[in-house]
Amino acid sequence: MSKNSKVLNLKDKISGNEVDLSLCNLTEVPVRELALFTKATFVDLSCNNITSLPPEFCNLTHLVKVDLSKNQLTCLPEDVGNLVNLQHLDLYNNKLTVLPVSFSQLKSLKWLDLKDNPLEADLAKAAGDCLDEKQCKQCAFKVLQHMNGLQDEVDRAREKRLLREKELERKREMKQREREARDKEARKQEKAEEKEKRRREYNAQMAAAAAREQQKKKSEEKKKKNGQAADKKVVVELAPKPRRSLIGLMFKLLLLLLLGLAGVAATCRLTDLQKEPACVPVNIFVDDSLSWAKEQEGVVRQLVQNLSSAAKEFLESTQTSKN
Repeated sequence: MSKNSKVLNLKDKISGNEVDLSLCNLTEVPVRELALFTKATFVDLSCNNITSLPPEFCNLTHLVKVDLSKNQLTCLPEDVGNLVNLQHLDLYNNKLTVLPVSFSQLKSLKWLDLKDNPLEADLAKAAGDCLDEKQCKQCAFKVLQHMNGLQDEVDRAREKRLLREKELERKREMKQREREARDKEARKQEKAEEKEKRRREYNAQMAAAAAREQQKKKSEEKKKKNGQAADKKVVVELAPKPRRSLIGLMFKLLLLLLLGLAGVAATCRLTDLQKEPACVPVNIFVDDSLSWAKEQEGVVRQLVQNLSSAAKEFLESTQTSKN
């Protein structure tokens, strides 16, 4: 069946402000179709097989009277309290055990029938027997009172829950702040320790550098002193050497000269060259020298002794300088 046919059928069941959908074997409430007829304030849905009302049913705020008796309802929508204009509600012979807390918001409700429902004890006590008009009105009044009490309990429980959650949140925030403060203090302490460590390392490096510089200065001063002492010693030791070297050189030259003269004399006297014109003066000189030497024998002996002493001193000084 199409939507248009449903609307058409619904129109067929409207009489004035009443929509009669009883005995239609319905399992669902045609909420969309009912929403189109806001002037229909009385809806009769009795004697059907409806097990639940859709949440959208609570948007039909134009309803004043609703008959849901003799169905299979096990519960009402949680937002049933949105039906603020509802004055008459018939729930006779269903399977309801409780009512939603929002039922307390039906401030306009004047008539209520809940008999033949497996209600909880407290709700059944508040509902009463609902055997006549007066009792149904009393049922509406007492059930609203009962539901207001439940609403208050729910509100108090919700408030307590919110307070607990708020307190827990406050404690969590406090713990978070304490943890952040501890972390901040730990980081601050860590930075201070790191800075102190760097300061000690810097001081140690500076002290080591100063010690190395001081040791370097001492070493340089020691080397300088040792060098000055060595220079003085060398000057002292080397000062006489030029004289000794000069004497030795003169002595060597004298020996070479004597050896040369002796060689020439020997050559001119002992070889065939003695008759050569060049050797004649040499032989004459040698003869004269020998004659003179014989005459000066004592002087020569003394000269030889002096030469021997000089040679001995020269040898001793040479040996000492080597050591």
